[in-house]
Amino acid sequence: MYKEDIEGSIAHSSMLCAQGIISPDDLAEIVDGLNAIKSEIESGALEIDPNSEDIHTFVEGELTKRIGSAGKRLHTARSRNDQVALDIRLYLRKECDSVYALITDLIKVLCEKSEKYSDAVMPGYTHMQRAQPITFGHHLLAYAEMLLRDRDRLKDAKARMNYCPLGSCALAGTTYNIDRNMTSEALGFTAPMSNSLDGVSDRDFCMELASVLSILMVHLSRFSEEIILWCSWEFKFVELDDAFSTGSSIMPQKKNPDITELIRGKTGRVFGDLTTLLTMMKGLPLAYNKDMQEDKEAIFDAFDTVKICLTTFIPMLDTMTALPDNMRKAAAGGFINATDCADYLVGKGLPFRDAYKATGEIVALCIKKGLTLETLPLEEYQKICNLFDNGVYDAINLDKCVNGRTSLGGPAPQNVLKEAKRIKQLLKE
Repeated sequence: MYKEDIEGSIAHSSMLCAQGIISPDDLAEIVDGLNAIKSEIESGALEIDPNSEDIHTFVEGELTKRIGSAGKRLHTARSRNDQVALDIRLYLRKECDSVYALITDLIKVLCEKSEKYSDAVMPGYTHMQRAQPITFGHHLLAYAEMLLRDRDRLKDAKARMNYCPLGSCALAGTTYNIDRNMTSEALGFTAPMSNSLDGVSDRDFCMELASVLSILMVHLSRFSEEIILWCSWEFKFVELDDAFSTGSSIMPQKKNPDITELIRGKTGRVFGDLTTLLTMMKGLPLAYNKDMQEDKEAIFDAFDTVKICLTTFIPMLDTMTALPDNMRKAAAGGFINATDCADYLVGKGLPFRDAYKATGEIVALCIKKGLTLETLPLEEYQKICNLFDNGVYDAINLDKCVNGRTSLGGPAPQNVLKEAKRIKQLLKE
């Protein structure tokens, strides 16, 4: 966090000068020295000393070595407690922006894919059983909705985190006449934190962000699980690009969806980071305790893991090939138009529960005869219910079943296109 530490130190020293606590000459030396240290770390000319107690002491020690007594004045009206609380907020604020952008990119790919496959009929499932006809585009947009919520949660968590602890000092503020509003504004915070004890001991933002990232990983893991299923010969709904698959070491026919399996596995790692943070904080009295230095390893790992998963998921999905013919074949063989058959009878005046019972008998008959609803002769329909006529075949047509589901949120192709357009516009805004 050397960048954030130096950024906070420059804002702090500028405030000290404005308040008459240090001189303009001292400020100039401090700022020039800090900028030089930052540039040299970035270029590799200056290596961070691993023997230093922490990044704060390293930067301050290096500064003092270079500019003398002016460097010793930098830490006036400040503690490492509020310094580290500041640095981690500055760092995580940038990480939030990075993940937010990646989520946005993934949603864009989902919208583009959903438009391309807005009319690709596939079975929708409940309990992993074929249930009702939907479209592949509609299925993809379900994940777009989840990711939109993830984006909102991340934005909200960042907003709650965006309060400045600098000036809380060790735990009880300071007797110096500091201007906390000045440093808060200079660093882009909403306002200073209102309680100095809370300022140095709060890690709610770490727990909240880890929770947000855990929910995001749940969604990526669920999606990964479906892609794994869809790639199997039992489904064969999609094919992944070779760049995101591997072969077996002994079975030449196999093409394993390794990336999705790795993402599914990485989910537990982020859950573990959240558990670490919750456990770390649950027994700590106010104010700062050394246990809290464990926050960084956990929250940094959570962000690193999520970023590498998203960075991989986006091109994997973008290059994924759908196989609509296989999807439609699966849809045709699972009696997923049975509800539409029952609705047809309801349209003839039969109460839904009676229509449901009659359709169940018809499905059982089809299974016994090795037929589908589409191939069962009309006379067999009429043996069970005399309200059936030739119109039933139009009612149970898969395309009509899907196209007719125009209720808000339904899978009709026109709905999919409209929803994809709405989401893309939302992303632009």
